[in-house]
Amino acid sequence: MDQKTQEIVKNYLRTDLPDFRPGDTVRVYFKIKDIVIDEKKKTKEVKERIQPFEGVVIARKHGKGITATFTVRRIVDNVGVEKTFPLHSPLIEKIEVLKKGKVRRAKLYYLREAKGKRGKIKTREEGKNNKIDLESESTLKTNSQNIENEEKEGE
Repeated sequence: MDQKTQEIVKNYLRTDLPDFRPGDTVRVYFKIKDIVIDEKKKTKEVKERIQPFEGVVIARKHGKGITATFTVRRIVDNVGVEKTFPLHSPLIEKIEVLKKGKVRRAKLYYLREAKGKRGKIKTREEGKNNKIDLESESTLKTNSQNIENEEKEGE
C-alpha cells in the first residue's frame, strides 16, 4: 500500500483485539440492527442489539490489515454454521477467547466433515514449552542442593 492509503487505514485498525489463532474457541459479540415496523403508527424504528456467536476459529485470512477476516464454526441442532467476520469491523463489540486450542494446521476445514474424536480439539496450555520454566529450574536447584547437603551430613 502507498503512504496515503496506510495513513487513512491506520485510523480504522482496532487495537483492542485479543490474540487468538485457529483452533481457539471464541465468543464474538456482533451488533445487529433490527427494523421494527409499527403498522398502527406507520413508523419504522431501528433497534440495535448485540448477539454473541460462540464457536471454533477455523481460519484467519488476509493478514493483519484492514481486510483481515476470521471464520468461526459452531454446531446448532446438528447443523454446522460458519460465519466470517471482518477482524477490524466496527460492528464487532468485543471478542472473548474462551479456550485455547492445540492444532497443527492453519486452516481447519477438515472439521466440516470430522465426526467424533477426530472433530475434537485439545486444549493448549500457555507457557508449557519444551523449555524449563524459571520456577521449575529454581526448584531443581534447591532439590539438588538438598541432596548434596544430605550426602555431606551422611559422611
